[in-house]
Amino acid sequence: MSGHRAFRVLTALLLAAGLGAGAGCAPGGGTGPAPGEQGPAQEPVGRSEPANGSPFWVDPNSDAARQVTAYQAQGRTEDAKVLRRISERPAAVWPAWNNHVADIHRAVRGAASAKRTVVLVAYNIPHRDCGMYSKGGAESAEAYRTWIGSFAEAIGDAPAIVVLEPDAVPHLVDGCTPAQHHDERYQLLAEAVDRLKRQPRTKVYLDAGNPAWLKDPGKLVEPLRRAGAARADGFSLNVSNFQTTESVTAFGTELSALLGGAHFVIDTSRNGAGPLAGDGEEAWCNPPGRALGTPPTEDTGDERLDAYLWVKRPGESDGTCRGGPAAGTWWPEYALGLARRAKA
Repeated sequence: MSGHRAFRVLTALLLAAGLGAGAGCAPGGGTGPAPGEQGPAQEPVGRSEPANGSPFWVDPNSDAARQVTAYQAQGRTEDAKVLRRISERPAAVWPAWNNHVADIHRAVRGAASAKRTVVLVAYNIPHRDCGMYSKGGAESAEAYRTWIGSFAEAIGDAPAIVVLEPDAVPHLVDGCTPAQHHDERYQLLAEAVDRLKRQPRTKVYLDAGNPAWLKDPGKLVEPLRRAGAARADGFSLNVSNFQTTESVTAFGTELSALLGGAHFVIDTSRNGAGPLAGDGEEAWCNPPGRALGTPPTEDTGDERLDAYLWVKRPGESDGTCRGGPAAGTWWPEYALGLARRAKA
Protein backbone atom coordinates (compact mmCIF):
# COMPACT_ATOMS: atom_id res chain seq x y z
CA MET A 1 0.00 0.00 0.00
CA SER A 2 1.38 3.42 -0.92
CA GLY A 3 2.11 5.97 1.82
CA HIS A 4 -0.60 8.21 0.38
CA ARG A 5 -3.25 5.49 0.47
CA ALA A 6 -2.16 4.37 3.91
CA PHE A 7 -2.73 7.88 5.16
CA ARG A 8 -6.22 7.93 3.67
CA VAL A 9 -7.06 4.60 5.32
CA LEU A 10 -5.72 5.78 8.66
CA THR A 11 -7.74 8.97 8.41
CA ALA A 12 -10.88 6.93 7.83
CA LEU A 13 -10.11 4.85 10.90
CA LEU A 14 -9.57 7.98 12.93
CA LEU A 15 -12.93 9.25 11.78
CA ALA A 16 -14.62 6.10 13.01
CA ALA A 17 -12.93 6.57 16.36
CA GLY A 18 -13.91 10.21 16.57
CA LEU A 19 -10.35 11.41 16.20
CA GLY A 20 -10.28 12.60 12.60
CA ALA A 21 -11.95 15.37 10.72
CA GLY A 22 -12.88 14.08 7.30
CA ALA A 23 -11.75 12.42 4.14
CA GLY A 24 -8.69 13.69 2.37
CA CYS A 25 -8.83 16.23 -0.43
CA ALA A 26 -9.19 14.74 -3.85
CA PRO A 27 -6.97 16.72 -6.18
CA GLY A 28 -8.07 17.15 -9.74
CA GLY A 29 -9.02 19.76 -12.27
CA GLY A 30 -9.92 19.88 -15.92
CA THR A 31 -8.93 16.54 -17.42
CA GLY A 32 -6.12 15.80 -15.00
CA PRO A 33 -4.89 16.45 -11.46
CA ALA A 34 -3.58 19.87 -10.56
CA PRO A 35 -1.37 21.08 -7.72
CA GLY A 36 -3.15 21.62 -4.46
CA GLU A 37 -6.76 21.72 -5.63
CA GLN A 38 -9.01 21.47 -2.61
CA GLY A 39 -11.78 19.03 -1.79
CA PRO A 40 -15.08 19.37 0.08
CA ALA A 41 -15.26 21.46 3.25
CA GLN A 42 -14.50 19.57 6.47
CA GLU A 43 -14.45 20.32 10.16
CA PRO A 44 -11.05 21.73 11.21
CA VAL A 45 -8.48 19.60 12.99
CA GLY A 46 -5.63 22.10 13.35
CA ARG A 47 -5.11 25.73 14.23
CA SER A 48 -6.26 28.58 11.99
CA GLU A 49 -3.84 31.21 13.24
CA PRO A 50 -0.27 31.14 11.92
CA ALA A 51 2.52 30.26 14.29
CA ASN A 52 4.53 33.37 13.42
CA GLY A 53 1.76 35.96 13.45
CA SER A 54 1.57 36.10 9.65
CA PRO A 55 -1.35 38.11 8.23
CA PHE A 56 -2.38 35.16 6.07
CA TRP A 57 -4.89 32.42 6.90
CA VAL A 58 -3.84 28.92 7.93
CA ASP A 59 -6.12 26.13 6.71
CA PRO A 60 -6.87 24.09 9.87
CA ASN A 61 -8.08 21.20 7.73
CA SER A 62 -5.10 20.93 5.40
CA ASP A 63 -3.54 17.59 4.53
CA ALA A 64 -0.61 18.57 6.75
CA ALA A 65 -2.92 19.23 9.72
CA ARG A 66 -4.65 15.88 9.24
CA GLN A 67 -1.29 14.17 8.92
CA VAL A 68 -0.20 15.66 12.25
CA THR A 69 -3.35 14.19 13.82
CA ALA A 70 -2.61 10.82 12.23
CA TYR A 71 1.00 10.82 13.44
CA GLN A 72 -0.13 11.67 16.97
CA ALA A 73 -2.59 8.77 16.91
CA GLN A 74 0.25 6.48 15.80
CA GLY A 75 2.49 7.69 18.59
CA ARG A 76 4.85 9.36 16.11
CA THR A 77 5.11 12.46 18.26
CA GLU A 78 8.44 13.65 16.86
CA ASP A 79 7.19 13.44 13.28
CA ALA A 80 4.03 15.30 14.30
CA LYS A 81 6.15 18.03 15.87
CA VAL A 82 8.30 18.38 12.76
CA LEU A 83 5.29 18.48 10.42
CA ARG A 84 3.78 21.39 12.37
CA ARG A 85 6.38 23.48 10.56
CA ILE A 86 4.01 23.04 7.60
CA SER A 87 0.59 22.65 9.22
CA GLU A 88 0.90 25.85 11.28
CA ARG A 89 2.01 28.02 8.37
CA PRO A 90 -0.34 29.66 5.85
CA ALA A 91 -0.35 28.19 2.36
CA ALA A 92 -2.42 29.13 -0.66
CA VAL A 93 -5.71 27.44 -1.46
CA TRP A 94 -5.99 26.07 -5.02
CA PRO A 95 -9.76 25.75 -5.49
CA ALA A 96 -10.92 22.77 -7.50
CA TRP A 97 -12.25 23.67 -10.92
CA ASN A 98 -15.59 21.98 -10.24
CA ASN A 99 -15.97 22.91 -6.56
CA HIS A 100 -14.27 26.28 -6.47
CA VAL A 101 -17.13 28.31 -5.02
CA ALA A 102 -17.48 26.02 -2.00
CA ASP A 103 -13.70 25.90 -1.54
CA ILE A 104 -13.40 29.69 -1.62
CA HIS A 105 -16.38 30.20 0.68
CA ARG A 106 -14.80 27.85 3.23
CA ALA A 107 -11.48 29.67 3.05
CA VAL A 108 -13.08 33.11 3.23
CA ARG A 109 -15.16 32.14 6.26
CA GLY A 110 -12.13 30.69 8.01
CA ALA A 111 -10.01 33.72 7.24
CA ALA A 112 -12.74 36.09 8.42
CA SER A 113 -13.08 34.35 11.79
CA ALA A 114 -9.30 34.53 12.25
CA LYS A 115 -9.15 38.11 10.86
CA ARG A 116 -6.64 37.05 8.22
CA THR A 117 -6.13 37.43 4.49
CA VAL A 118 -6.84 34.41 2.33
CA VAL A 119 -4.35 33.48 -0.41
CA LEU A 120 -5.89 31.82 -3.46
CA VAL A 121 -4.59 30.48 -6.77
CA ALA A 122 -6.70 30.72 -9.92
CA TYR A 123 -5.50 27.80 -12.04
CA ASN A 124 -7.93 26.82 -14.76
CA ILE A 125 -6.79 28.53 -17.97
CA PRO A 126 -7.64 26.56 -21.15
CA HIS A 127 -4.79 24.34 -22.43
CA ARG A 128 -3.15 24.49 -19.01
CA ASP A 129 0.40 23.20 -18.48
CA CYS A 130 0.93 22.24 -22.14
CA GLY A 131 -0.44 18.74 -21.57
CA MET A 132 2.10 17.90 -18.86
CA TYR A 133 1.56 16.72 -15.26
CA SER A 134 -1.09 19.36 -14.47
CA LYS A 135 -2.80 19.38 -17.83
CA GLY A 136 -6.43 20.38 -18.09
CA GLY A 137 -8.17 23.68 -17.54
CA ALA A 138 -11.47 25.10 -18.73
CA GLU A 139 -12.87 23.55 -21.89
CA SER A 140 -13.36 26.88 -23.66
CA ALA A 141 -12.89 30.62 -23.34
CA GLU A 142 -16.52 31.06 -22.33
CA ALA A 143 -16.25 28.34 -19.72
CA TYR A 144 -13.22 30.12 -18.28
CA ARG A 145 -15.02 33.46 -18.17
CA THR A 146 -17.87 31.86 -16.26
CA TRP A 147 -15.45 30.13 -13.90
CA ILE A 148 -13.38 33.21 -13.10
CA GLY A 149 -16.54 35.25 -12.61
CA SER A 150 -17.87 32.85 -9.98
CA PHE A 151 -14.37 32.66 -8.47
CA ALA A 152 -14.40 36.43 -7.97
CA GLU A 153 -17.97 36.49 -6.66
CA ALA A 154 -17.09 33.86 -4.07
CA ILE A 155 -14.36 36.11 -2.66
CA GLY A 156 -16.84 38.94 -2.13
CA ASP A 157 -15.43 41.78 -0.08
CA ALA A 158 -13.02 39.60 1.91
CA PRO A 159 -9.32 40.54 1.98
CA ALA A 160 -7.66 38.21 -0.52
CA ILE A 161 -4.56 37.70 -2.63
CA VAL A 162 -5.00 35.85 -5.91
CA VAL A 163 -2.03 34.40 -7.78
CA LEU A 164 -3.37 34.31 -11.32
CA GLU A 165 -2.68 31.29 -13.53
CA PRO A 166 0.78 29.93 -12.68
CA ASP A 167 2.89 29.32 -15.80
CA ALA A 168 0.27 30.76 -18.20
CA VAL A 169 2.35 33.74 -19.35
CA PRO A 170 5.75 31.96 -19.27
CA HIS A 171 4.33 29.18 -21.44
CA LEU A 172 3.42 31.81 -24.01
CA VAL A 173 6.97 33.16 -23.91
CA ASP A 174 8.79 29.84 -24.17
CA GLY A 175 6.58 28.58 -26.99
CA CYS A 176 5.14 25.63 -25.08
CA THR A 177 1.59 26.88 -25.62
CA PRO A 178 0.73 26.57 -29.33
CA ALA A 179 0.62 29.86 -31.22
CA GLN A 180 -3.05 29.50 -32.14
CA HIS A 181 -3.98 29.84 -28.45
CA HIS A 182 -1.89 32.94 -27.67
CA ASP A 183 -4.36 35.71 -28.46
CA GLU A 184 -7.16 33.99 -26.59
CA ARG A 185 -4.97 33.44 -23.52
CA TYR A 186 -3.82 37.05 -23.40
CA GLN A 187 -7.42 38.20 -23.62
CA LEU A 188 -8.62 35.80 -20.93
CA LEU A 189 -5.84 36.78 -18.55
CA ALA A 190 -6.50 40.48 -19.02
CA GLU A 191 -10.22 39.94 -18.50
CA ALA A 192 -9.50 37.86 -15.39
CA VAL A 193 -7.41 40.66 -13.89
CA ASP A 194 -10.21 43.13 -14.50
CA ARG A 195 -12.88 40.81 -13.10
CA LEU A 196 -10.96 39.99 -9.94
CA LYS A 197 -10.08 43.64 -9.34
CA ARG A 198 -13.78 44.44 -9.14
CA GLN A 199 -13.67 42.83 -5.71
CA PRO A 200 -12.88 45.70 -3.32
CA ARG A 201 -10.18 44.00 -1.21
CA THR A 202 -8.63 41.58 -3.70
CA LYS A 203 -5.02 41.89 -4.84
CA VAL A 204 -4.01 40.13 -8.07
CA TYR A 205 -0.53 38.96 -9.07
CA LEU A 206 0.06 37.64 -12.59
CA ASP A 207 2.48 34.75 -12.62
CA ALA A 208 5.85 35.36 -14.29
CA GLY A 209 7.74 32.10 -13.79
CA ASN A 210 11.21 32.02 -12.27
CA PRO A 211 14.76 33.09 -13.23
CA ALA A 212 15.91 29.55 -14.05
CA TRP A 213 13.13 29.22 -16.61
CA LEU A 214 13.16 32.56 -18.44
CA LYS A 215 16.56 33.97 -17.69
CA ASP A 216 15.97 37.31 -19.43
CA PRO A 217 13.25 39.31 -17.63
CA GLY A 218 12.97 41.55 -20.68
CA LYS A 219 11.19 38.73 -22.53
CA LEU A 220 8.34 38.93 -20.04
CA VAL A 221 7.63 42.63 -20.23
CA GLU A 222 5.35 42.83 -23.26
CA PRO A 223 3.59 39.51 -22.52
CA LEU A 224 2.78 40.66 -18.98
CA ARG A 225 1.51 43.96 -20.28
CA ARG A 226 -0.74 42.20 -22.79
CA ALA A 227 -2.02 40.02 -19.96
CA GLY A 228 -3.14 43.04 -17.92
CA ALA A 229 -0.16 43.64 -15.63
CA ALA A 230 -0.78 47.39 -15.52
CA ARG A 231 -4.15 46.80 -13.85
CA ALA A 232 -2.95 44.02 -11.55
CA ASP A 233 -1.22 44.59 -8.22
CA GLY A 234 1.96 43.03 -9.53
CA PHE A 235 3.45 39.69 -10.55
CA SER A 236 4.38 36.44 -8.80
CA LEU A 237 7.63 34.51 -9.05
CA ASN A 238 9.01 31.06 -8.21
CA VAL A 239 5.59 29.39 -7.92
CA SER A 240 6.12 25.68 -7.22
CA ASN A 241 9.84 26.10 -7.82
CA PHE A 242 13.00 26.05 -5.73
CA GLN A 243 15.11 29.03 -6.78
CA THR A 244 16.73 30.92 -3.91
CA THR A 245 15.03 33.99 -2.52
CA GLU A 246 18.12 36.04 -3.37
CA SER A 247 18.17 35.07 -7.04
CA VAL A 248 14.41 35.49 -7.41
CA THR A 249 14.48 38.89 -5.72
CA ALA A 250 17.21 40.08 -8.07
CA PHE A 251 15.21 38.87 -11.07
CA GLY A 252 12.03 40.42 -9.71
CA THR A 253 13.73 43.74 -9.06
CA GLU A 254 14.96 43.89 -12.65
CA LEU A 255 11.57 42.93 -14.05
CA SER A 256 9.88 45.45 -11.77
CA ALA A 257 12.04 48.25 -13.13
CA LEU A 258 11.18 47.25 -16.70
CA LEU A 259 7.49 47.40 -15.78
CA GLY A 260 7.72 50.86 -14.24
CA GLY A 261 8.09 49.81 -10.62
CA ALA A 262 5.57 46.95 -10.45
CA HIS A 263 5.35 45.10 -7.15
CA PHE A 264 5.79 41.34 -6.80
CA VAL A 265 5.50 38.35 -4.46
CA ILE A 266 7.75 35.28 -4.16
CA ASP A 267 6.83 31.66 -3.44
CA THR A 268 9.27 30.57 -0.71
CA SER A 269 7.46 27.35 0.17
CA ARG A 270 10.26 24.96 -0.79
CA ASN A 271 13.33 27.05 -1.58
CA GLY A 272 15.15 26.78 1.75
CA ALA A 273 17.92 24.66 0.21
CA GLY A 274 17.76 26.24 -3.23
CA PRO A 275 17.34 24.26 -6.48
CA LEU A 276 18.65 20.79 -7.20
CA ALA A 277 22.20 20.96 -8.53
CA GLY A 278 22.53 20.52 -12.25
CA ASP A 279 20.30 21.51 -15.09
CA GLY A 280 18.22 18.38 -15.55
CA GLU A 281 14.94 18.53 -17.41
CA GLU A 282 12.94 17.69 -14.32
CA ALA A 283 14.98 19.44 -11.63
CA TRP A 284 11.70 21.13 -10.69
CA CYS A 285 9.77 17.89 -10.19
CA ASN A 286 9.93 16.42 -6.66
CA PRO A 287 13.68 17.04 -6.34
CA PRO A 288 15.27 15.31 -3.34
CA GLY A 289 16.99 17.12 -0.52
CA ARG A 290 14.90 20.31 -0.62
CA ALA A 291 13.69 22.30 2.40
CA LEU A 292 10.99 24.71 3.47
CA GLY A 293 11.83 28.37 2.87
CA THR A 294 10.99 31.61 4.65
CA PRO A 295 7.54 31.41 6.28
CA PRO A 296 4.86 33.62 4.71
CA THR A 297 5.12 37.25 5.73
CA GLU A 298 4.72 40.79 4.46
CA ASP A 299 7.92 41.78 6.26
CA THR A 300 10.33 41.54 3.33
CA GLY A 301 12.42 44.66 3.83
CA ASP A 302 11.85 45.61 0.18
CA GLU A 303 9.19 48.14 -0.77
CA ARG A 304 8.52 46.46 -4.12
CA LEU A 305 8.45 42.92 -2.72
CA ASP A 306 5.01 42.72 -1.14
CA ALA A 307 5.23 39.29 0.48
CA TYR A 308 6.85 35.93 0.78
CA LEU A 309 4.06 33.38 0.24
CA TRP A 310 3.73 29.62 0.30
CA VAL A 311 1.90 29.36 -3.00
CA LYS A 312 2.76 25.72 -3.61
CA ARG A 313 1.44 23.72 -0.66
CA PRO A 314 4.53 22.00 0.80
CA GLY A 315 4.17 18.25 0.73
CA GLU A 316 2.00 18.05 -2.38
CA SER A 317 3.57 16.23 -5.30
CA ASP A 318 4.76 17.97 -8.46
CA GLY A 319 3.78 14.97 -10.55
CA THR A 320 4.52 11.31 -11.20
CA CYS A 321 8.29 11.67 -11.19
CA ARG A 322 10.83 10.26 -8.74
CA GLY A 323 8.21 7.91 -7.33
CA GLY A 324 5.74 10.68 -6.55
CA PRO A 325 1.95 10.46 -6.77
CA ALA A 326 -0.13 12.51 -9.20
CA ALA A 327 0.37 16.26 -9.23
CA GLY A 328 -1.29 17.94 -6.27
CA THR A 329 -1.54 14.74 -4.21
CA TRP A 330 -0.38 14.85 -0.61
CA TRP A 331 2.90 12.98 -0.12
CA PRO A 332 3.71 12.72 3.60
CA GLU A 333 7.23 11.38 3.20
CA TYR A 334 8.23 14.28 0.98
CA ALA A 335 6.55 16.72 3.37
CA LEU A 336 8.52 15.37 6.31
CA GLY A 337 11.76 15.76 4.38
CA LEU A 338 11.01 19.39 3.56
CA ALA A 339 10.15 20.09 7.19
CA ARG A 340 13.13 18.26 8.70
CA ARG A 341 15.58 20.16 6.52
CA ALA A 342 14.05 23.57 7.23
CA LYS A 343 16.16 26.07 9.05
CA ALA A 344 14.96 26.50 12.63
